[in-house]
Amino acid sequence: MTGSEASPSFRLAYVPGVTPSKWVRIWNERLPGVPLALVPVSADEVCDVLRRGDADAGFVRLPVDAADLSAIPLYTETTVVVVPKDHIVAAVEQVSGEDLADEIVLHPLDDPLEWERLPGRPALERPAGTADAVDLVAAGIGVVIVPQSIARLHHRKDLTFRTVTDAPESRVALAWPEERTTDRVEDFIGIVRGRTVNSTRGRSQTQQSAEEKDRGAAKSGKSAARKPDTGGGARRKPAPGKGGGRATAKNSRGGGTGGPKGGAKRGKPRRSS
Repeated sequence: MTGSEASPSFRLAYVPGVTPSKWVRIWNERLPGVPLALVPVSADEVCDVLRRGDADAGFVRLPVDAADLSAIPLYTETTVVVVPKDHIVAAVEQVSGEDLADEIVLHPLDDPLEWERLPGRPALERPAGTADAVDLVAAGIGVVIVPQSIARLHHRKDLTFRTVTDAPESRVALAWPEERTTDRVEDFIGIVRGRTVNSTRGRSQTQQSAEEKDRGAAKSGKSAARKPDTGGGARRKPAPGKGGGRATAKNSRGGGTGGPKGGAKRGKPRRSS
């Protein structure tokens, strides 16, 4: 099974705009013997890639079908509008949907945002993809609203983007087939959730077993070092005032054995005058 003990590699899918480099670096530090292969896929194909087993896990944009895929939401992106640098919108820091009412707002077929109603005026045709929509914006045909990471992905010198305050937001999540939650998937879940290398979760069973064995051996060694050599017999605490030991020495300094607590001296009683 991919990502299990039968395969030494781990395949990670990711959609446009997501940058997995931070998590990949941590993976390579913790599991240097398990290669991680990146699988770039479009937002509308990533779920099918996971279901077919072409990737063990993937960064997706929510929502996903919860019937057979598990998902952990990671972060929410700011939504922006991409415009030419000389556009009037470029003069402000943020806009609302109402501010774009007179604009032709392009709606690419791979749009990851869920709209109840797209602001502005619709174009005659929907662009096939976001890259095509950005080309049309550069040509002065209209504007396009996308997650900020996608705007950065398609950055051009003649374009800029501004925050849209009331637009839907895109949530990025880690997803994987629920029936294939392997040890390697658990390892990666631990990484994206920020678990440390010493956490008992998010690590392979082999690593956990080895560390638990080492801790057990160390604990046994400490116990053996603390236990004195009694020659095989049980060590019994001597009764106060009987036999050798600290209690007897204390009593002897008090002038008698088996005396009252605190070692009070025994002597002749004083006569009362």
